[in-house]
Amino acid sequence: MKIIFSPAKRLNTKIEEIEKYDFRTPLFLEKSEMLISEMQKKNKKQIAELMKISPDLARLNFDRYQSWFKDYTKKDGKPAIFMLEGDAYRGLNIRSFTQEQLQILDGNLMILSGLYGVIRPLDYILPYRLEMGVKLKIKNNKNLYDFWSNKLTTFVKKELKNERLIDLASKEYSSVIRFKDLKKPVLKIDFLQEKTTGFKNVAIYSKRARGLMTAFICKNNLKNTEDIRAFNEEDYYFNNRLSSENHFVFVR
Repeated sequence: MKIIFSPAKRLNTKIEEIEKYDFRTPLFLEKSEMLISEMQKKNKKQIAELMKISPDLARLNFDRYQSWFKDYTKKDGKPAIFMLEGDAYRGLNIRSFTQEQLQILDGNLMILSGLYGVIRPLDYILPYRLEMGVKLKIKNNKNLYDFWSNKLTTFVKKELKNERLIDLASKEYSSVIRFKDLKKPVLKIDFLQEKTTGFKNVAIYSKRARGLMTAFICKNNLKNTEDIRAFNEEDYYFNNRLSSENHFVFVR
């Protein structure tokens, strides 16, 4: 099974012992360079307005854009799965993976990115922030969805081969893929919390659960989507009434 996932705004840029991981860059650095070149033209105020972030964050990311370069090396970057943090990545808990499980994750997880397009877990990346939803105009593209859609849809379709695609990304990121063009059914998974008024989607819990589910699939090297129904981490259970063939719902 192949999984699409969202990146994270929060980054861990501290130096860690990562010498055992081979240096490998993301697949579409030429396109990333085009985006960086566009962002390097903007001042701190323009970045704050475009990305709807505070002046301090705008200053941080202005510096990151100015110092970004395509031909970076192992000492400059860090494997993405150890840099990206946030609720989903805390649920994934990468430091609980064995080396064998990490290789399975690296071969099956596709992290969609506004800057890099798609990131494999062990791709080395530089610190950045550029959400897919940012309305950045570049050449004839009115936003990042237009910029990436053809490239990423074609890439995902090629990667699937005879496998099933599991959508564990947020809508902001999964929307860049034209699912109909894949010519295969996509399994969407949602996580709901039981409230007095019924089952509700609570973002902070859903993000964490996506990470838990990704770990469950890859640590167990699942091949059949029906086996996903057995997921029961942190009191979640499969709800047959709310689910369908291409949409699994877990509740707690």
